[in-house]
Amino acid sequence: MKRREFVILAATVVSAPALLASRAAHAASPIAATLYKNPSCTCCEGYARYLEKNGFKVTVKPTNDLAEISQKAGVPENLEGCHTMFVGGYVVDGHVPVDIIRKLLAEKPAIAGISLPGLPSGSPGMTGSKTETWTVYAVTKDGEPPKVFTTV
Repeated sequence: MKRREFVILAATVVSAPALLASRAAHAASPIAATLYKNPSCTCCEGYARYLEKNGFKVTVKPTNDLAEISQKAGVPENLEGCHTMFVGGYVVDGHVPVDIIRKLLAEKPAIAGISLPGLPSGSPGMTGSKTETWTVYAVTKDGEPPKVFTTV
């Protein structure tokens, strides 16, 4: 082995653990989110706790202007949830499971965000058991009718 090859190999061996540790720390960083909710709604607090347990850092902001916030974000009235969250440049309305939010953030589609309208029983932050298929809608940026993002 030539001296140059040895130096490169040694540098790689020495720096690899630091590089891997840095990547692991970055992957473990919480995902910042801001959740707007009606001041009297308690299920939203449960949803925020669910997100926190699943790697999000949620700032909860009570507001009496929730409908206006949702509308400004492009969420049609029929898709509004009981809270509106902003994460990674997207709007997320309703009790959307974290795996769906992670899918949104990983795929980065050209949409305004997603919504799980209503208060589905058994959804994150809600009581009861899941008894039906949930449809999560894509909120478009161009005012086009919402399309199905995924079902759960």
